Amino acid sequence: MEFEAVADIMKNQMSRAILKEIFKKSFETRWTVTALVVTCLIGTGARHALAQEQPAPPTGQSASENNSGDKGSDSGNVPKIRVGTNEVNVVFTVTDRHGKRITDLKQNDFRFVDDSKPVSEIRSFRAEANLPLQVGLLIDASSSVRDRFKFEQEAAIEFLNQTVRRRYDLAFVVGFDATPEVTQDFTDDPERLAHGVHELRAGGGTAMYDALYYACRDKLLKRPITGPTRRAIILLSDGDDNQSHVTREEAIEMAQRADAIVYTISTNVSGTKGSGDKVLERIADATGGRAFSPFQIRDVANAFAEIQEELRSQYAVSYKPADFKSDGHFRTIEIVANDRKTFRVRARRGYYAPAQ
Repeated sequence: MEFEAVADIMKNQMSRAILKEIFKKSFETRWTVTALVVTCLIGTGARHALAQEQPAPPTGQSASENNSGDKGSDSGNVPKIRVGTNEVNVVFTVTDRHGKRITDLKQNDFRFVDDSKPVSEIRSFRAEANLPLQVGLLIDASSSVRDRFKFEQEAAIEFLNQTVRRRYDLAFVVGFDATPEVTQDFTDDPERLAHGVHELRAGGGTAMYDALYYACRDKLLKRPITGPTRRAIILLSDGDDNQSHVTREEAIEMAQRADAIVYTISTNVSGTKGSGDKVLERIADATGGRAFSPFQIRDVANAFAEIQEELRSQYAVSYKPADFKSDGHFRTIEIVANDRKTFRVRARRGYYAPAQ
């Protein structure tokens, strides 16, 4: 047997041993398994072989995008700027001082600021009542919510039945205790989504930040979109996290990278706001969403109904930033109504520019 062939076999055996150890690691380590696998493949010379058989993907396109229809991106190459290299799409909600949604304002009623500078050009502006949806439903299945879990399941199913339209919207279901579990992947079938909710079983600790991070990075970011789309996470939890590997701010950052607006529904029915409620409010505020704090369990259904209505009552704007740089940095977004005393705008706080 030739020397090169023997060397390849030895390298493959080493790679298998390394991979076996990788999959024994914790949940946090598994998030980095792709990078480690690529390292192993480089050691075996597989990368060189693939380069000979397949053309390299276009600039800015990952190998996974080139080989599958489910286009994705890691945290270092997030498709935040769409329709060219410097056009930003933002979906936002406007309410009056009493929280009533306002849907008849015009472009001239707002000021748009990107990274502390007025935008250089508005490409399009429209009131949207029919945007396609990509929705992730995250349900706390830890032992702390066991006593009200069944009611929350039924309220979530009713929300999905009323919200998801076949051949137009997509949704997925994730239950979480110590780890997140996808019980139904992306689908437009309300029956499958309902089955996914029924599959959830309460028990275990709470890793809410991990679940939000996972849903945004591994589900939303890896789902392609074309044109304005409403991406939303509905997070149903008491907000008390005790087992996550990532921090609250890291979970928020991943939601921002995924263009996901997070609506939170607190399951704390003690009658007073706790520390978990403040966490949920922070997540919702940072992503342009809204925090609901029902003080009675039957009010959870009302919160779902309000989220459903809001998802169909937004504005969508596409603009060109001034002094845009593809440097991977976070750029702030500020949309302000000219009549600030009357109207309140709720939008995501910013986005991550792509890195060159």
